[in-house]
Amino acid sequence: MNIIEVIKVIILGIVEGITEWLPISSTGHMILVDEFMHLNVSEEFKEFFLVVIQLGAILAVVVLYWNKLWPFYIRKIPKKTQRALDQQPAVSRWILTFVEKFCDKDKWILWFKILVACLPTIVIALPFNDFIEEKFNNYVVVAIALIFYGVLFIFIEDYNKKRRPTCTSLEDMSFKMAFLIGIFQVLSVIPGTSRSGSTIIGGILVGTSRTVAAEFTFFLAIPVMFGASLLKLIKFGLAFSASEVVILIVGVVVAFVVSILAIKFLVGYIKKHDFKAFGWYRIVLGILVLGYFIGKTLLFKA
Repeated sequence: MNIIEVIKVIILGIVEGITEWLPISSTGHMILVDEFMHLNVSEEFKEFFLVVIQLGAILAVVVLYWNKLWPFYIRKIPKKTQRALDQQPAVSRWILTFVEKFCDKDKWILWFKILVACLPTIVIALPFNDFIEEKFNNYVVVAIALIFYGVLFIFIEDYNKKRRPTCTSLEDMSFKMAFLIGIFQVLSVIPGTSRSGSTIIGGILVGTSRTVAAEFTFFLAIPVMFGASLLKLIKFGLAFSASEVVILIVGVVVAFVVSILAIKFLVGYIKKHDFKAFGWYRIVLGILVLGYFIGKTLLFKA
């Protein structure tokens, strides 16, 4: 593999790392990048690569939020609690002792909320994933989704100015809220929607603060993207050439580094600003995508 291909992979990793977390649609940007810069690989491997590169982005969330996500620790059980446990039947005593000694219950509850939010995607979106990719992965759908959700971001932020969030921390989030956010995540199966964009919109509408909506979006991505990568791995197998392995490693590493910077930027940005700027960006990008490809089609016909 030559240096040009490495540069292409680095650019794709940068685009993925930025657009996966900002609510501006990684798919829309990848379509534009692919239009002007083609990787010298098979279509099958490119499809696999564009999903698996997201693992780098996921690892960035795991690293940055490890203390909020890791649900295990070791602690000494208080004597009063131990006496109560000793009175339990053997099996119950063993289970409850393990929970008391090694499990952070608040973090386990957070993970249960994440899993509840994943249910709509598993039940509704997963069975139709291949059909949606085949029918909707085109510039028209992407451009319309970019513009529509850009307008929606602006409208929701205007509407949200009159409201106070009822959920200002992840601990305050109810299972119902998590499930409703998960329903909004289903919308992201349409290319150009943006997974982070749809879940952030959902979070704001159900009453979370922008910071909680963004953080829950980060955490919700972990099982979703790991699952998507696993499905692609099952579909395509492990038969990679040496150059393809290099492409995967470089893409994942670059996406990881850039994602750390993008997540830190977004968290800092939303503490002082709303999401309107992303809405306007989406509208402009959608118009550019639509205009470019329509113009290209007309020129090709001429």
